[in-house]
Amino acid sequence: MVTTPKALACLAEDGYAIIAGFLSAQQVSLWRSAVAASLLDEPPAVGRTGPYFLWPELSSGTSPFRALYQDSGIEYCVNRLLRSDLRLEPPEHAQLAITLPPHPRHPGAPHIDGLTPPEADGRPGTFTVLAGLLLTDQQQPSRGNLWVWPGSHHGAAEWLRQTGPDALRDAVPYPPIELGEPRQVTAPAGSLVLVHYLLAHNIGGHFGTAADERRETVYFRLRAEGHRANWREALLAPLSEFAIPEL
Repeated sequence: MVTTPKALACLAEDGYAIIAGFLSAQQVSLWRSAVAASLLDEPPAVGRTGPYFLWPELSSGTSPFRALYQDSGIEYCVNRLLRSDLRLEPPEHAQLAITLPPHPRHPGAPHIDGLTPPEADGRPGTFTVLAGLLLTDQQQPSRGNLWVWPGSHHGAAEWLRQTGPDALRDAVPYPPIELGEPRQVTAPAGSLVLVHYLLAHNIGGHFGTAADERRETVYFRLRAEGHRANWREALLAPLSEFAIPEL
């Protein structure tokens, strides 16, 4: 399993880290059963292909995803990456990200989460880190994998330092900066993927056939305590919430 120093180094340089073997096979099975139950309650249209999302709330004590999150160790893992004076707030929602094959397309422009729509008070829906649990094998590319643009969190932060953090409200889908080559996130089922809020990313296509396994990932948008009050500072100094010296 990836160590805390290595995960921090990857987050600092590339903007994302992969922790393989985070969930056991038994845990993956429990998560997939919860996803299957949600899809039975809210199924995609017959014949639909491509991305399909559900957003279960976690406020209810009966939410299976709340219990699974609490038992998963995600909070413990991410807290170890934060500054010693910070802890995570409980997440409000999960995102069930399904990709139904075939969906033979590559993503276009990347995006930042939480800009459309913003929060009720008009604040962009910023957070500290996106945590994704891969429930299906995604070791091969083009199977609905997440696409990322490594290092783009630093370029986005520099643009915001020049324009002011409130410029993020209108930077849809992503700040106008020069981007390098994208990379597909490849990892086995049971892996945890951590993505910095400012990192450019997008969902990839699934080039399999209708008979191939759908892609299943569950995401949590995680905020450090005090993030909402200090979101501007977190954008301008993108490593300030982590146990990493600013580069």
